[in-house]
Amino acid sequence: MELIFSMTNTNADKTSNYRCGYVALVGEPNVGKSTLLNALLGQKLSIVTPKPQTTRHKIAGILTGEDFQIVFLDTPGLIRPRYALQEVMMSFAGTAIEEADVVMILADAGERGAVGSLKHSAALAGLSELKDKKPVFMVINKIDLIKKADVLPLIKSFSELLPFREIIPVSAIKGENLDDLKKTIVKYLPEGNALYPEDYVSDRDERFFVSELIREEIFKVFKEEVPYATTVEIEEFRESDTERKTYIRAVVFVEKDSQKGIIIGKGGAALKQIGQSARRQIEELIGHEVFLELFVKVEKEWRDDKAKIKRLGYR
Repeated sequence: MELIFSMTNTNADKTSNYRCGYVALVGEPNVGKSTLLNALLGQKLSIVTPKPQTTRHKIAGILTGEDFQIVFLDTPGLIRPRYALQEVMMSFAGTAIEEADVVMILADAGERGAVGSLKHSAALAGLSELKDKKPVFMVINKIDLIKKADVLPLIKSFSELLPFREIIPVSAIKGENLDDLKKTIVKYLPEGNALYPEDYVSDRDERFFVSELIREEIFKVFKEEVPYATTVEIEEFRESDTERKTYIRAVVFVEKDSQKGIIIGKGGAALKQIGQSARRQIEELIGHEVFLELFVKVEKEWRDDKAKIKRLGYR
């Protein structure tokens, strides 16, 4: 998998009927926003785990076709924040909604009571006013988990929550209806030139995605509170001058000494497991051999300190 990254917006001249714009993916945690983004792009960009609130940043995924460019904005699951990091995460989601030309709110078809849950959720709050300013889609994800006969009644139930511009059932993991979703999105985008060169897939750089892949492994290995207390910072990212190899030094920050011990594990076994799994993912990302060093440090109560949150890369 080869990714090309940009840190700046670069206009590309296109014909007058070219369409381009931002599409925000929003919804409650674990409805499949990141899985859908990866499926639409045809490659892994956002990390995915079964745990809620895995996504912490606003991540742009760029899909370019012959006559369109869609800039998807993957966002953290919408919740009522309990501490400073979650407040920052919700600000990322809010910014994405403000920037977007189209807003897609996702729901999980397989979740019992999904309609009622969405009705009373933070995800739906404010969208009734937003619908008059920009198109709001309802995307019902994970339809592979329900019977086909149940899809139309589910669409009807969601339609009663809000006069959505479009309601589209999909299965991100199975690839169902994704082409129709893309075509529908393009119809609602404004005419204009591309924002990025056609070979770009994100506005984030490799260092960011390397840190995310390490964090993904932490979420896979550990349970309950430990992964939520961690964040990853890349201290060194250096390519060898003499061989096709990248040297990466990364620090896993935790909030407590006890969490540091858990992340390292007996005899360093847990940290070694994380490093080995992450290294394979990173090598697939950048296309050649990687030497990865992982360290664990304590940054007390970093999730509730906005200065520390900003310093650790949440901007």
